[in-house]
Order: sequence, then structure tokens, then C-alpha cells
Amino acid sequence: MIQINNEEKRAKKRIFVGLLAGSLLLLVLIVFFAWCLVSWQVFFLNKIVLTVIIAAAIIFFILMSVGILGLIWSLWRSKELVPLQTFMHTATSFLFPIALRIGKFLGMSEEKIKNSYIQVSNQLVRTKTKLKAYKKVMVLAPHCLQWIHCPHKITIDVYNCKRCGHCPISDLIALSEEKAVNLEVVTGGTLARKAIKEKRPQAVVAIACERDLTSGIQDVVGFPVIGVVNERPEGPCANTRVNLDKVKEAIEFFQQGIAEEIMS
Repeated sequence: MIQINNEEKRAKKRIFVGLLAGSLLLLVLIVFFAWCLVSWQVFFLNKIVLTVIIAAAIIFFILMSVGILGLIWSLWRSKELVPLQTFMHTATSFLFPIALRIGKFLGMSEEKIKNSYIQVSNQLVRTKTKLKAYKKVMVLAPHCLQWIHCPHKITIDVYNCKRCGHCPISDLIALSEEKAVNLEVVTGGTLARKAIKEKRPQAVVAIACERDLTSGIQDVVGFPVIGVVNERPEGPCANTRVNLDKVKEAIEFFQQGIAEEIMS
């Protein structure tokens, strides 16, 4: 199986996890500052309202902290924490927009932060799906992988591709045939969700840019998706490329349980 640079993956994941923790700390400081302002008021009613708000905030921060700690533990030990899944997803979803703003304020690119999020999501999927057999795997590829001058409509039927070799589509078709998986080429998130709903795969290998992968993963929280970021040598949305080794590795990961079932 293809090996991925673990140090590189850890470094990317640290970015997102660190920003999540920073987001929670920022919220704590904001609430503390608000408490300091309101506590100067001497009215009894203000004291009651303040106590209720602070109690609710403390509970919220505890739950968010549990989610982040569960996320860190799961990534560190590469194990699934079933009892904390809800807290982990809630913390990630709620704090993600704040983490993104903090990262951009610190000079990080949006793509870098979202790439880190994708790496975190991919590892969480891997910890949840170990030793499971997925016989119905779908590869979702973006239309921008197709050669920009190609006249053939492959979003309707990928086998309209003439396999001329101008773009990675022919290689993806060959890989999907070799691994017996379904390949769909879509033009956006709406059609991607439609393809999943119609074909009902058990797991998805999604190829896209950081923006589309991030929104897609968040749309199907709990569904096993491994994201592969495409390469854009000519800029976004035109003649993009993909690392086929990463796509193959993701497919093999989902299918590894099948081989173990056959051998057992």
C-alpha cells in the first residue's frame, strides 16, 4: 500500500487543531471580558441574568473542550472515541469559522487551513472505518479534471471519455475498473450529493479543491469520505490534476476489509 509522509500529515493536522483550541480560548476571553463589564452593574436583575449566562457559557466551554480533547486523543492514538463523536463534531463545526478567521489573521492562507481540516477529517474517517469492508465505493471527481478542449460530455456518462490521455480521466477510469468501484464526474457539490443519494455508496473517495472538499465533508458529517485535494498547475477550475497514488490508496483503505473477509 502507498505510504504517506506521516510527519507532513501531522504538521498539517496540528494547524487546524491548534486553531480550534485558539478559537475556544478567544471565546473564553470574550465571555470573561463581557462578564467584567456587566459585573460592574449593581442591579439585582443583572446579577441573576449574568449568573445564568456565565453558567451556560461554562457548560458550553466544557463541552467544546471535551470535543477538542477527544479529537486530539483520537488523532494521537488513531482510535475512535465513540462516546465523544457528537462533542467532536459539534466542536469542529461550531469553531471552524472562528478558526478560519484566526488563521487568516495570523497570515495563513485559507487553502492551508482547509487542507489541514481535510487531513484531520481523513484520519478520523480512517480511525472509524478500520477493518470494515466497503464493497460499494464511489470515486467522485470534479469536471475540471477533464481536458478543457474536450468535446465529450463525461458528466452524463464517464464512459463517453475516449481515453486520449490529455487528462487524468482515462487513468481514473482504468483505476475504477481495476478496483471495481463506481466513478462519477460532477460539476459541483449539488450534483455530488445527488450522485451519492442515487448510487448509495458505502464510502466515497472525493477529489476536489480545498473549498469544495471542506464544504462537502461538512455536508455529510458521519458518512465515510476520504478527500484528495486536486492539483492546479494552470489555476483553479481548468485542466486540474490529481495524484492517482493517493486515490488508489484511499480506495484500497476502504476495501481492505474485503480482503480480510475473503482470507478469514
